[in-house]
Amino acid sequence: MRELVFALEYEPGRNRVADALADHPDARIRSLSLHATDERIWRVDHATGDPAALSAVEPAFLDGDYYADCLATGDCGATQTTRVLDHTEDTLVLYSDWERTPACASVPHIARDHLGDGILFETRHEGRHYTWRIIHSGEGDAAAFFDALEAAVGDCARTEMLRTTEASAGRTTGDGRDLPPDQEAALRAAVEHGYYESPRVVDAGELAAHLDVPRSTLTYRLRRAEERLAKGYVAGDPPTDGPAAPL
Repeated sequence: MRELVFALEYEPGRNRVADALADHPDARIRSLSLHATDERIWRVDHATGDPAALSAVEPAFLDGDYYADCLATGDCGATQTTRVLDHTEDTLVLYSDWERTPACASVPHIARDHLGDGILFETRHEGRHYTWRIIHSGEGDAAAFFDALEAAVGDCARTEMLRTTEASAGRTTGDGRDLPPDQEAALRAAVEHGYYESPRVVDAGELAAHLDVPRSTLTYRLRRAEERLAKGYVAGDPPTDGPAAPL
């Protein structure tokens, strides 16, 4: 089995969910379940954030032009039903069922075309950064998938391949050696340029400019690196009092 991870960085005004999340940087959306056939997509999404963020996210799903991730540039005529399964002060759970038309395009359907059946999907949406993790057999054509994805996305988002590897690889031990290259590079630069000093020597915008990446991309990579390191630390043995291993 192979793992393919990529991100879409949406331009302002091109995706209402991304716009709502960009206005509320602490909010997150992750898929709890996502399934696709040739004709349909159905999924359950879990959003977290403060009440204002969830109040912005909910209508983006319910009455916006979200269409369960359709990448068509105009009205594709798809039929979508979205229902709220749970809504508390800091959590929103939504179920979406989308029936496509021949004019529709979506990440799951492009993946099915090029990577075959039996694919598993996982998504994470933070700000304008929408990350997809796909587990597939490895027998399809990943390069053709990415070319088709870029063609379907067009100028509404920037596409970025984050990694493609064996599905069992990439687990961190907590010392940073198993971080994906983009996250490790961001973390190294942050340390070297004083981002983690107190007070900070550089802010996120300055560090992003140095790395020549969007600020949202940098902050996303740092958050994911920090998350992996923290989980690895808690799951494994804490470091000794000796010298720390280099990042």
